[in-house]
Amino acid sequence: MDVTFLLNGESVELHDVSPTVTLLDWLREERGLTGTKEGCNEGDCGACTVMVTDARGARGLNACILFLPQLDGCAVRTVEGISGPDGTLHPVQEAMITHHGSQCGFCTPGFVVQMAVAHRKGDVTHDDALAGNLCRCTGYATIIRAADAAATAPVPDWVQDSATGVTDQMSLDELATEYEARPNATLIAGATDVGLWVTKTLTELDDVIFLNRCTELQEITLTDDTLRIGAGVTMDRVLDLMRDRHPGYAEMIRRYGSAQVRAAATIGGNIANGSPIGDNPPALIALGATLHLRKGPDTRDMPLEDFFLAYGKQDRAAGEFVEAVSIPIQEDRLKVYKLSKRFDQDISAVCGAFNIKVEDGQITDARIAFGGMAATPKRADAVEAALIGATWTEHSIRAAMEKMSDDFTPLSDMRASAEYRLKTAKNMLLRVWIEDQGLTSDVLDVGA
Repeated sequence: MDVTFLLNGESVELHDVSPTVTLLDWLREERGLTGTKEGCNEGDCGACTVMVTDARGARGLNACILFLPQLDGCAVRTVEGISGPDGTLHPVQEAMITHHGSQCGFCTPGFVVQMAVAHRKGDVTHDDALAGNLCRCTGYATIIRAADAAATAPVPDWVQDSATGVTDQMSLDELATEYEARPNATLIAGATDVGLWVTKTLTELDDVIFLNRCTELQEITLTDDTLRIGAGVTMDRVLDLMRDRHPGYAEMIRRYGSAQVRAAATIGGNIANGSPIGDNPPALIALGATLHLRKGPDTRDMPLEDFFLAYGKQDRAAGEFVEAVSIPIQEDRLKVYKLSKRFDQDISAVCGAFNIKVEDGQITDARIAFGGMAATPKRADAVEAALIGATWTEHSIRAAMEKMSDDFTPLSDMRASAEYRLKTAKNMLLRVWIEDQGLTSDVLDVGA
C-alpha cells in the first residue's frame, strides 16, 4: 500500500506500507521524532496528539491509533513542526513558557499540538479542546491560562499547511463491489476502535479496506423532511449538526469523546460496532432514525432499533456495510442523559434518550431508548405504552417509571449494579418532566 503525505512541511512517499503500522510507531522508530509520546496507547491521554490537515481543515488526532494509510493526501505536523523552521516558537509554546504550563513535560507535546490546532481554528473553548489531554503534574489552570493568553496571537504561516488530497479515491459503488468480493475484510474508518485491536490485543489484520478513500460516505444531505448523514461523517461534524437541532444530543456527544476522538470516530462505525453501551444509538432511535445498508448494488433500509439483534450480533449480512443514517426533521423534544463515573470521556453506565410529544397537556407520542440497560441499545416499549395517552403530570410519569422493570433486566458490572441502573433509568424519565416544568436538574449547577 502506497501513502503520500506532508510531514512538518516536507513531502513523504511510502511504498508497500503495512496497513496497520501506526503513525506513532513510524514517527518514533523510523523518523526519530520522539516528541510524540506513547502514554496510554489507546487514544485517551493525548500525549501522542498530532495535527492532521485534510480537505476539512486541521484536526488534532491521536497518533497511537492512527494508521499510516489514513494519512494519504494529508498534511501532518508533530510537536517538532509546531515551531518555525528557524526555531521561532509558536504563540502557544511561548505562552506555555510564560505561564509555567509544564512540569515533568511528558504530556506537554500533546498539549502544545492540541492547543496549536485550536489556535489555528480560532477555537477558544479550551476546556473542551483540551479534554483529551491528561496532565498529572502541573494541573490545568496554568495550561488554560496559556491557551487564553495565546488566543489572540496571529496564526503562524508555517502551520497553515494545505492537504494534497487522497491519491487513490474510491467511489461508493467501487467500495460496495470490493467489500462484496472480500466480505472478511476489516473496514477501517476512524480506527478509534480497530486501532485498539492492534495496540492492545496485537491483532493482525491481514485484509483491510480504508473507508477514508470513499468521500461519498462523508456526505451530509438535508431536505425538507430528512437529514441524511453518511456513515463516514466524523462525530465532530455530527456534534456541529446537532448543536441547534438537538442540543441535548450535542451535549452528550461533547462528553463521550475527546476532540481528538470526535475528529476521527465516525457515526457509521459507532453504529456498526453494535455495542450495548454505544451512546449514539439511543439518541438516534429516540429520533426515529432509519439505517441505510449497502451490499453490492443492493440497498436496504430499516428502523435503527431493528439493526441490533443480540449482544455482538447485528442484522448485517456478509459483505454488507452501513452506508448512512437518516433522521426525520422534527421539533426538538429530545432529552439525552449520560451517566458515567467520570464526566468526560467515559463509557456510560446508562445512557437514556427521551423524545416525548405533549399536546394540550396530554402525551401523544413517546420514543424512549437506552444504552447500558440490555444486551443491545433498546427501546422502552412498556414505558412508552404507559405514557402515550396519559396526562403530562408527575403522577403519570411516576406510574410509567414503574414499567421500566418490564422493559429491562440490566446486569451488574464494574460500572454499575443492576439495581442502580434500573433506579437511575427511572429517575431520568422523571428528570424529563422536572426540566419541562422549568426546574433545575443539572448536576453541574451547584449553589449555596
